[in-house]
Amino acid sequence: MASPPLSPSLPFEVLDDTKPADNSLPAFMVSTTRGFLPRMDPIVSLPAEFDMVESILARMPVKTLTGEPGLLFYGTMGDVVLDELPDLTDAVEKYKDDLPMQNALYRDYSFLASAYLLEPCHIRFMNKQPYGLGRDRLPVQLARPIARCAELCGFKPFMEYAGSYALFNYKLVDPVQGLAYDNLRLIRAFEHGLDPTSSEAGFVLIHVSMVKHSGPLVAGVMSCLDACAPTANHSFPLSQRKAFNGGLTSMLSAMEKVNGVMEQMWKKSKPTSYTSFRTFIFGITSQSMFPNGVVYEGINDDKPLEFRGESGANDSMVPLLDNFLQIGMPDTPLTEILKDFRSYRPGDHKRFLEWVAGESARRGIRKFALGLGESEDGEQGDLLRESRALWIKLMNQVRDFRWRHWCFAREYILKQTSHPTATGGSPIVTWLPNQLSAVMEDMAEVYTQVGGSGGGLGKDCIEIMELVERQSDGLKKEVSKYCAERGVKAAGYA
Repeated sequence: MASPPLSPSLPFEVLDDTKPADNSLPAFMVSTTRGFLPRMDPIVSLPAEFDMVESILARMPVKTLTGEPGLLFYGTMGDVVLDELPDLTDAVEKYKDDLPMQNALYRDYSFLASAYLLEPCHIRFMNKQPYGLGRDRLPVQLARPIARCAELCGFKPFMEYAGSYALFNYKLVDPVQGLAYDNLRLIRAFEHGLDPTSSEAGFVLIHVSMVKHSGPLVAGVMSCLDACAPTANHSFPLSQRKAFNGGLTSMLSAMEKVNGVMEQMWKKSKPTSYTSFRTFIFGITSQSMFPNGVVYEGINDDKPLEFRGESGANDSMVPLLDNFLQIGMPDTPLTEILKDFRSYRPGDHKRFLEWVAGESARRGIRKFALGLGESEDGEQGDLLRESRALWIKLMNQVRDFRWRHWCFAREYILKQTSHPTATGGSPIVTWLPNQLSAVMEDMAEVYTQVGGSGGGLGKDCIEIMELVERQSDGLKKEVSKYCAERGVKAAGYA
């Protein structure tokens, strides 16, 4: 008789009940229901002490909610901040025990900070000039509050994907309809995003709609880890293999939905419109606009700080699959950037991803899934081939996601602007292909290991690998073309 499964070496609490009314918990905690979305729908309005913050944010967008031109249209955002906004750090402190409120404050101050710093760049860009330099000092009335609320809710004091621009920046028109796309609106915006039909709204809300499906993804990962828990005699009965395959199936279904929503980006956010609001989500490191970073007045002894900008690369879904599937990345400077991006996530997300990476290795998830050397006869063989096919199909969802991300970069950025870096400071031409090539190479290796077209994995897997071969060749040609046009080194994407 097999011994009971060993307990995990590093326990991690994944919530089923997200406890939306508990203000003592961070807004972002991993759950099987809401996945990587915040535990509750984001707080929309700030307390009365922050009425001036609300006032400036309402007047800020290029096109305001009333349809009238706003501060960023006229280029007066900086003057209004300096003239009208007091230092409300003491008011931030008043709510230090209300972590969801701190997240809302962080969101709103990050919008103010980005708009203030990047306003001059936006004005120049809209006048068809180079970005030039952004403002290199964040005034104390922005620097101190954003530093404090970022500290309290575990972010860096600059705009991030989850905590401010995307995942904590939606509201529901009708609570009964929940997270249906047409029921979503932005809370804050830079350009025309308060209009739900705008490209800025589409860009953000498609991300929210994608992450809506991350709960079943998390649940599937946990099911697989539970099914593959090592036993004292290292035996794995068929019931564990069945449970493991069930978890993989749940993950695959979730990622198919995520990628299906991602495809809608083309309709919801137009490639020709992206650059008109993109300026405001750039970071203040590895960017020509901020060659020396930014001084946060009253913070860090007035020594310059540098932070990466808002980027969908900070989302946790694909990194979760990278860690679970043990997809390796090449040893290149581009991979070092990928590692740096890991620090720009909610703390609970970071810990969960690290825990999954450790548990996947400790429990031998990949070894179990591929079952190299195991019997391929009878029911055991059928279940093993199912595991292998599901593994390749899951890897294919990662490839599909990264391929589409590359297509977005090509159409929304490379064909629209010559600026060499993405919002997060990574090189536009080579960074995404670095990760995309890695997953396609890994897929080819796995497919060979399990017998290739003769491995009995079915027609779907054969067609997947034929596509991988075509895309791999096509990607190399595309990257070489863009590198030649822009004078960028292409070899090895290093």
